[in-house]
Amino acid sequence: MTYGHVNELDGLAYLNADYIEQTFSRHAHEGYCVGVISEGAQGFYHNGAEHLAPQNTIILVNADEIHTGYSATETGWSYRALYPLPQHFEQISQDLGQPEYGAPYFRQSVVKDDALAASLRHLFNTLDHSEDTLLRETLIYTTLTQLVLKHGGSRLNIKPTKGSAQSLYLVKEFLDEYPQWPVSLTELAALACMTPFSLVRAFKRQFGLPPHAYQIQARLRVARQMLKRGLSIKDAAAEAGFHDQSHFHRHFKSAMGITPGHYMKHV
Repeated sequence: MTYGHVNELDGLAYLNADYIEQTFSRHAHEGYCVGVISEGAQGFYHNGAEHLAPQNTIILVNADEIHTGYSATETGWSYRALYPLPQHFEQISQDLGQPEYGAPYFRQSVVKDDALAASLRHLFNTLDHSEDTLLRETLIYTTLTQLVLKHGGSRLNIKPTKGSAQSLYLVKEFLDEYPQWPVSLTELAALACMTPFSLVRAFKRQFGLPPHAYQIQARLRVARQMLKRGLSIKDAAAEAGFHDQSHFHRHFKSAMGITPGHYMKHV
């Protein structure tokens, strides 16, 4: 498995992996996940349902959306993935003359598009074997643009939330903004004007995780940023709000598929 960042697009993250027994717990990424299955098949939970991605299909997960990952065959699965950030797609929308759409929203979790899959494979092969910056940047830009034009939708078409759902977003925003804060369920329930029991059920139904598990994902995002800035694993774990280093290590490996130490070597 290879996890790292290319020089282009301010350090676009990528992954090249072969998995047999790896199982990813429910987690989310700061960026989108755009992956193509090379061999085998991957199963995963996303958007309230289980999905199957066989060979040569494309996985699309929007930024900050909860999902899992596991093998759907006895021999596992291999895939390549990019993790573009929302601002990368926002720039593409600007260039397409549609700045009002911002970053796209992909409604399909699995896409069967042979032409786009071939473009992604060509892009990954170029990133592996060519140091030509102009070529690499051109392929990244054109492939992501192709993806937006063929499969991207607008978040403007999503109906705004009302009532209790707005309260749930207040809780989510608090956890995103202050992940290190040792907030209690009672305090979050008061923020949402709900009972603790109702908040746990409603929050999980809305976002795929109960509040405490979502807080862990928010803390992992903070810790990854700190590791990128050069903090030690111990300091990153403490600053992100984890009780101890082993607690941090376990959740990091479950969400990322690699250890914090491995991650540090490739950022």
